[in-house]
Amino acid sequence: MQFRVNSKVFEKLLSKIIPAVPTRTPMPILENFLFDINDGNLTVCATDMEIALRSSLNVNADENIKMVVPARLLFDIIRNLEETQILFETKDNAKLKLSTDTGVYNIGYSSSEDYPDIPTVEPNINAVIGGRDLKKAFEQTSFAMSKEDMRPAMTGTLFEFSQNGLSFVATDGHRLVKYMNKSIEADAVQQYVVPERAISVLSKILTDNDVRIYFSKTNISFQMDDLELISRLIGEKYPAYNSVIPLENENILKVNTNTLLSSIRRMMIFSATGTKQVKFTISKDNMLISAEDIDHGSDAMENVPCQYNGEPMNIGFNTAYMNDMLTHIFNDEVIFKLHSPTKACILEPASIGENEELILLLMPVRLNN
Repeated sequence: MQFRVNSKVFEKLLSKIIPAVPTRTPMPILENFLFDINDGNLTVCATDMEIALRSSLNVNADENIKMVVPARLLFDIIRNLEETQILFETKDNAKLKLSTDTGVYNIGYSSSEDYPDIPTVEPNINAVIGGRDLKKAFEQTSFAMSKEDMRPAMTGTLFEFSQNGLSFVATDGHRLVKYMNKSIEADAVQQYVVPERAISVLSKILTDNDVRIYFSKTNISFQMDDLELISRLIGEKYPAYNSVIPLENENILKVNTNTLLSSIRRMMIFSATGTKQVKFTISKDNMLISAEDIDHGSDAMENVPCQYNGEPMNIGFNTAYMNDMLTHIFNDEVIFKLHSPTKACILEPASIGENEELILLLMPVRLNN
């Protein structure tokens, strides 16, 4: 078998696939690219058994073949070449010979027999969404996914289709984020839980172009131009998150997002290592923010101007969680909807796009005093 390909074209293809090659694995076969040449079409795949990536290009090959090739070795060779034509040839001694005008490079290849099957998701379109819109949804929500395996569903992001739009939901039990894109509607409510690994890789490879999303009972496929990412779905049912979003938070606080975020970051220096507690003492036009680390004998307080419509309140939060929340509010002002020092607090940007909705929920912490 032999075919020719431009080095930079091939480098671009391999760079899209390499994120699915595991760095450490008990299955050495996964450290390879799967090459599948069929009727002049070369498809390159990689998988770590959680996600799979594949892409194709047309080549003038003289026969059909499937084989596995050491992924990182091949990628390192290709990306260190100047732009040139590469002739790929298989040899009888299980060597893959790469020839250019100035050099020859031989690497081993082997049978694809032991390479795991890549799932195929039938192209029944559930949604088409712009790459930029999908990336924004991930940016708004992915930080709140749980790192604990006790509740597998919470380690992923919920895709919830409804008549109101496509919602992306993430929670770790202490905080919850719901971002809705109202431009994508469905006739009936459908829920799919996508693992963190797929979200992380997708966030890095998305472009502005449209993404077609297909689902089966066990897998999800994201198709972008000539690239496809396939991921398993988390089979566990997602928690009934709507039941924890409070409806009676009548005390409304508005504050400059960057001013509050800067203050919170300074309070993180002074908050106790164990509790990471920051205290908000809220009155009509001022909020006193304070933190104390008794073990180290340090404390700090700052006054932050605000607009507040409600009863004076003392409420505590985890500084790290509050920092995460405010970092993901892309608006000059943030609105807090409060009920009491022991009930969940809702954060929202003061304004948002016409086809968007964003709700961030944060549980308070019990104050030491």
